[in-house]
Amino acid sequence: MLENLTDKLISSLRNLRGVGKLSEDNISEALKEVRQALLSADVNYKVARDFVADIKSQCIGQEVLSSVTPGQQVIKIINDELTKLLGEGATELQDKKPLCIMMVGLHGSGKTTSSGKLARYLSKKRGYHPALIACDIYRPAAIDQLEKLAKDEGCFFYSDREEKDVVKIGKRGLDAAKNANANLIILDTAGRLQIDEDLIGEIKRLKDTVEPDEILLVADAALGQEAVNVAKHFHEAVDCTGIILTKLDGDARGGAALSMKSISKVPIKFMGTGEKADEFEVFYPERMASRILGMGDVVSLVEKAQDNLDQEEAEQMAEKMRKADFNLEDFLKQMQQVKKMGSLGSLVGMMPGMSNVQVGEEEEKKMSRTEAIILSMTLQERHNPRLLRGSRLKRIANGAGVQVRDVNALIKQFTQMQKMMRKMRGGKGRKMMQAMQSKMGNTPNGLPKNLPGLK
Repeated sequence: MLENLTDKLISSLRNLRGVGKLSEDNISEALKEVRQALLSADVNYKVARDFVADIKSQCIGQEVLSSVTPGQQVIKIINDELTKLLGEGATELQDKKPLCIMMVGLHGSGKTTSSGKLARYLSKKRGYHPALIACDIYRPAAIDQLEKLAKDEGCFFYSDREEKDVVKIGKRGLDAAKNANANLIILDTAGRLQIDEDLIGEIKRLKDTVEPDEILLVADAALGQEAVNVAKHFHEAVDCTGIILTKLDGDARGGAALSMKSISKVPIKFMGTGEKADEFEVFYPERMASRILGMGDVVSLVEKAQDNLDQEEAEQMAEKMRKADFNLEDFLKQMQQVKKMGSLGSLVGMMPGMSNVQVGEEEEKKMSRTEAIILSMTLQERHNPRLLRGSRLKRIANGAGVQVRDVNALIKQFTQMQKMMRKMRGGKGRKMMQAMQSKMGNTPNGLPKNLPGLK
């Protein structure tokens, strides 16, 4: 969603390369482009104006440190200001049990889906036993959807399709959840196409009755400035404690995320990054600021790896690669491990310096096609690709829905990779790796020192 803003911000700062000192003249032109980039990304004009003014006051007259370029110094200042704009520090939910959360928002913003995702996240990360309470009496499909989500995640579920009083449903659901020993109660409320008195009155009465610990507004990031106004109105009505920003995987301009905290005064606590149940993350302002500036997000990438990759299997795989004993079965397992971490595009976006690398549907299809080819092989064929001749190739191609030439291309690439690994195993290979590490200035854990966020 924010790729266009990232590209424009990076482009606007290129002219500062080679400048010995930051002056009003050389910074003004760059910041004019920064302001235009923010406005074109649908950032509120007052927020963009104040943001640029703050950066300018900090930049002008600053001596450029000998270890960095003027462009890098300005990026550091912009990164700090972006973090402030998005809301410094991770804004966690209250750490208590039982914890009662009421979800509010407009129709279509993703409240029901986010309720299921939040229940899943908190059960896995904090050990909660969730209960989902259906308080949307106007959209029957919402009750069915929430019931399915509860079943998928193993949560307690409560609904009363005959009752038309939302307050009674909420109170009975709360009591039923506590009797079922649930210590996380999430109430999914109804939405409207626009804010009206009936909607506000209903959630106010429900709030007064169930007394939730958290009121989370689910806001669709694709709404742009309207999402900011929605956040402001809901907060004024029911004192929201946080925002869940949804549909950040879309192609909208994304400026709402930069404006929301500043205008609504409500912190963004979570973000939905896709349609799957596990595509849901805590919102860290400093990490989002780094992503926007094309600096990647190494911390989130490492966390994803820790959550999704099997440590023992990863160590076994590393040992096989070290010995050059790596076959197509191992390659398949590696691919499947990577897929657990999310889409290729989202992973590449977290890597420093890779913000301009486009990984779209075509690359995802290629990966799926490769997986299908390997899955069409027998275990013996995966361990020994030399067996793949004539009729075997045709059978595999038919099973994967590809051409024989596609199977041959994969085998050729894999064979070349094996040869390279065998070379790396020898003395020359070790010397080459040592030389590369020396040039990169690796830290003891093998990570380059010049990655943003590492010391």
